[in-house]
Amino acid sequence: GEEQFQVVLNSTPFYPEGGGQVGDTGTLSSGDNIVEVFDTKKENNLIIHTLKELPKNLEETFNAQVNSSQQLSSARNHSATHLLHESLRAILGSHVEQKGSLVKPENLRFDFSHFERVDAETLAQIEQDVNKKILENIILAERREILLEDAKAEGAMMLFGEKYGETVRMIGFGTSKELCGGIHVKATGSIGLFRITSEASVASGIRRIEAVTGEA
Repeated sequence: GEEQFQVVLNSTPFYPEGGGQVGDTGTLSSGDNIVEVFDTKKENNLIIHTLKELPKNLEETFNAQVNSSQQLSSARNHSATHLLHESLRAILGSHVEQKGSLVKPENLRFDFSHFERVDAETLAQIEQDVNKKILENIILAERREILLEDAKAEGAMMLFGEKYGETVRMIGFGTSKELCGGIHVKATGSIGLFRITSEASVASGIRRIEAVTGEA
């Protein structure tokens, strides 16, 4: 395959892939030398920027610029998955558990445990419930470095099988509380509008909802 380079900076605005969310893209520039960052990942607590070519001079100070419209679209979709998760549990029942998610700038995908097809009427109800929370413009409550035990005590949703450290980051939108390392909107109103595009089975007892937000 073609050559790739991995670069670590002393500080960065780039969000790495995580929590089902794809990594940020953007550029690193110094003077008129601009190189493209086409992916961001986290390894050993380091944020790694992936490039196809290295900057000319590695000793320079770089301006790291995220593709902000893409990042905002991802944030809208990520926050919407949290609202969707809560609405699914409220409307379908507390047996609903997140089984996976994929958050991209274009759309979102959410897999959950449920034993039957969700009919059109119920899907409309779920969509309406999410949009109600968007219209309420609920402010993001972000708590970093909260003890895992405290987050559990507050009833934060956790991903089964995920390995959490002693301290975690909790993302709250009103009554929705989840442990999450991804990027989110500052208030739900920024999501604009939530629209379910499909609902299907992906495995026995697991359903998948795909949806779009914002400009999409």
